[in-house]
Amino acid sequence: MRSTEEVVQTLRDALVGVGVVLPSLCVDPVTGAGDEPFALVELGRCNVRTAERLASVLRGERPAVGTHVVDVRDGRIGEVMGHVGGKVQLRPVSGGREWDCPPESVGDVPPEALLRARVRRANREGRLPC
Repeated sequence: MRSTEEVVQTLRDALVGVGVVLPSLCVDPVTGAGDEPFALVELGRCNVRTAERLASVLRGERPAVGTHVVDVRDGRIGEVMGHVGGKVQLRPVSGGREWDCPPESVGDVPPEALLRARVRRANREGRLPC
């Protein structure tokens, strides 16, 4: 049987593989100091977005809430906000009104395209009003 530390690392790697980071994931120090053969795993606390993404992954939703995708019908890039009525709800990277997209029209976003969209948003937010 693997050690608790190895199991924690395996869990951390698996979660990162589906885009979920639990910042407080560790071996519970109290039970690790006791006489039990294996310490407990401390899952810790996380923010609401991380919890929502984890729930989406566990439900098997594809794409998972919080991921970025492209609507292949028109090339818009959006963040997955939910799954309602058989549609994927997307919000533009720059913020704004969500739209519904059929799951078959969702595609992977090239990393450079997502970076460009995020830079455009940052530049727009950084402008001072005239």
